Amino acid sequence: MSSVTASTPAAAAIGGFSEAAFEASLASRDEPRWLVDRRRAAFQAFKSTPLPTTRDDEWRRTDIRALKLDNFGPPTIDPSVDAIAAMEAAHATLASYCATGIQQVNGRVTRTADTSKLGGAILLDLATAAAEYPQILEKYLASDPAVVGGDAFSMMHAAFRTGGVMLYVPKGVKVDVPLYSLVGLGAEGNVDLDHTLVVLEEGAEATLVRETTGIGRAEAPGFHNGGVALHLAAGSKLRFVNIQNWDQATWHFSRERAYVGAEAKLQWTVGGLGSRLSKVNQEVALAGEKADAQVNGILFTSGRQHLSYFTRQDHQAPRTTSDLLYKGGLKDKSRIVWKGMIRVEKAAQKTDAYQKNDSLLLADTARADSIPGLEIEANDVRCTHGATAGRVDEEMVFYAQARGIERETAVRLIVEGFFAKVYDRVEMEPVQETLRQAVATKLNL
Repeated sequence: MSSVTASTPAAAAIGGFSEAAFEASLASRDEPRWLVDRRRAAFQAFKSTPLPTTRDDEWRRTDIRALKLDNFGPPTIDPSVDAIAAMEAAHATLASYCATGIQQVNGRVTRTADTSKLGGAILLDLATAAAEYPQILEKYLASDPAVVGGDAFSMMHAAFRTGGVMLYVPKGVKVDVPLYSLVGLGAEGNVDLDHTLVVLEEGAEATLVRETTGIGRAEAPGFHNGGVALHLAAGSKLRFVNIQNWDQATWHFSRERAYVGAEAKLQWTVGGLGSRLSKVNQEVALAGEKADAQVNGILFTSGRQHLSYFTRQDHQAPRTTSDLLYKGGLKDKSRIVWKGMIRVEKAAQKTDAYQKNDSLLLADTARADSIPGLEIEANDVRCTHGATAGRVDEEMVFYAQARGIERETAVRLIVEGFFAKVYDRVEMEPVQETLRQAVATKLNL
């Protein structure tokens, strides 16, 4: 983990997330003592931690000087009727293939899960979970990815966290229908600080689809600072889909981590489509013998969007497997930064790890940075990586045009083919179609 230099005064980093705002946020909640203490510790750390700059290695390619935190503060605005209504299209899509779920707008719960459709699992918003299942929350928030090795945004999230869900699946329970979490930012709101916690006990199985969206916000600046934590006990299986589709005026920061136990299986699919600027840290810790993780990523940018994804496959135990494939498409003057790392610890003999990032440039003015990496301390492993970046093959376009296919159609078909390998890895067909449609919309051909 790179260090953060103290080049930005801490006071400037706080912006609208001041001491007064923090105390007001605490006063508006009814939380157990341990959670209040953790928020206070995180806020003290946030106050003394400067915002990262391009002089910090991890942020060298991601410039956030245009982010003005004075324009933002903890979410306090209840969603309007119009804001809730604007979520209906996204909700209808999720509800068409998921059994039930939770919807939140501006950090407020606007739809709760139908407990009769949870198949033995518990799916609650975090505030309710803190009141009804404090032991679970306290245990798993102790390894909160928003704090461990975090930066100023991580500390801010841990201090001001608002909204989010907890999915808990007891030992041996297999939920055979997908569940969802829909997070929205309405026109009257501008900040979201949600947190997703998923806990699968031994032998449990579940699928959670999480989608974020900003609808009807026009050009008003927005700010999202979130966190995701996935805990898979031995022999469990989780399919987690995380589609980021914020409007293009929203800044998006997220720290995400999965802990995969012995013989547990994780399929983690990421869609990075929206936002003005994204900085996401996605980490998978293969902590138990024969743990297995497949990570799929679809990124697509247009305009002046900037998406920066740092991925890490951390092999900690013997005979673990990880397979990461990210593909990105870029239009206009947009930019994608992907930096990946496979780390194999001394005890993780017989590791089998793979990572690859491919980028398709659809304009001369777009830019893709791909930086794969390996850190290996064991001596009996198989680790490979790769990265490519290139433009649409004009010979393929010519070949299609020679057979009567218009150029725009030919380009669209080539782009669809480029992403097809990722679509095919996703086990849920409705998610494949959602990603395919999102890319087609962004492609606008």
